[in-house]
Amino acid sequence: MQTNPNNTNIELDFSKMNGIVPVVVQDWKTMKVLMQGFMNREAWEKTRQDGYVTFYSRSRQALWTKGETSGHYLEVKEVETDCDQDSLLVKVKPHGPVCHTGNYSCFGEEQDDALGFLMQLEGVLRDRKEKMPEDSYTARLFEKGINKIAQKVGEEAVELIIESKGSNRELFFNEAADLLYHLLVMFVYKEYSLQDVVKVLEERHS
Repeated sequence: MQTNPNNTNIELDFSKMNGIVPVVVQDWKTMKVLMQGFMNREAWEKTRQDGYVTFYSRSRQALWTKGETSGHYLEVKEVETDCDQDSLLVKVKPHGPVCHTGNYSCFGEEQDDALGFLMQLEGVLRDRKEKMPEDSYTARLFEKGINKIAQKVGEEAVELIIESKGSNRELFFNEAADLLYHLLVMFVYKEYSLQDVVKVLEERHS
């Protein structure tokens, strides 16, 4: 179950582990796992109300907000519960290193956010398709339909091919970015996902 952190309707089962639930923290942009902790009901309520992750320390038997001494807060973006409502996945925007060692992640993950950004961009495009703001270029593409979108993908592909024969890196990368953007627009219009393509590549690789 996915929820906004301010949603008061979410129900967690604190009964199975003597009043606490495990919490996995994930970078909402890179999708990398950052750390794991625990919350009791009070910690969850404070997290929900403040918008920053607060844990329950089992050793000190007290609440602690991540970043209260270092300034490296974990800003809550999304929250998901498991099917039994007794575990949390909290997606955050980290304000600085997460691990007390100064590393990005407590699990040795490296901060490589290229794929994470593409997935975030895909989410923005889905939002444009749903809300169709009048001043949005993307919304206008959706309004014109698949023929126009396919035309733009073809045009950008040709322009990238032309630039690939030259030596101007900046122009090449700009055309590549245009092609990738319009390809994502096509995915979203057809209600496909970048993950669908990744799955095909994974199957081919195996």
